[in-house]
Amino acid sequence: MDYIEVEQAVARPGLRLALSAGVPGPWGESAKSIFHVKGIEYTPVRQLGGGENDALRSWTGRDNAPIAVYENEPGRDGWAEILDLAERLAPEPRLIPTDLEQRIRMFGLAREICGPDGFGWHRRILLLAPLLSDAVPEAAKAMGRRLADKYGFSEDAVATAKPRVIEILQALSGQLVQQRGLGSRYFIGDTLTALDIYWACFAALFQPMSEELCPMHPMLRTNYVVTDDEILQAANEILLEHRDFIYEQHLELPMRF
Repeated sequence: MDYIEVEQAVARPGLRLALSAGVPGPWGESAKSIFHVKGIEYTPVRQLGGGENDALRSWTGRDNAPIAVYENEPGRDGWAEILDLAERLAPEPRLIPTDLEQRIRMFGLAREICGPDGFGWHRRILLLAPLLSDAVPEAAKAMGRRLADKYGFSEDAVATAKPRVIEILQALSGQLVQQRGLGSRYFIGDTLTALDIYWACFAALFQPMSEELCPMHPMLRTNYVVTDDEILQAANEILLEHRDFIYEQHLELPMRF
């Protein structure tokens, strides 16, 4: 499956999904994976990470990715909105638990991964620091400045990011350890939920899969890998074991296009 350009996507029927081309962005990979599990066909649309994306903004009112556009409905760029759309288009297999307590638990932990002030948000803040240094090429630095302005990069944000990342990794590790003790390989209950998919995709911001399984630009791969000892100590090895299990059992590899 190849990307189409925004100008082609506007008149295309069905579901179109704007994705950052060439980057295993965890929000985009999560959307792709949810649609894959549900067997929902979509057309990938090229978005340039850190670029201007004027045509995408003109079409959807946004310039980020992922953005899911179904038929003539408004574009959706929120992780929960995209999940709700997928549940509507293909109710089975369910990725949101029917049990109220499990549903509350799933959405709470999913927000800790995907939402503002979540794991992905704070890892992105930490990833931006190297892009703003004098050691990187000017083109990369210009992209870093645009992203820094967009996502609220500051010294205070960097200081907040590390403790939040540690806190969230400890919470996710604890949930998996508890579930393993109950005989389950999943975050919630005994079956796959969206939470399993979110962590499998966002784990790239901790430790990407091998180059063979997830090809990445070398600078991006180096940036994604966590080297901070305190963060590493906060993550139980069960987290990467879970990532591998979910990909092996349920998902296609990232970066297939």
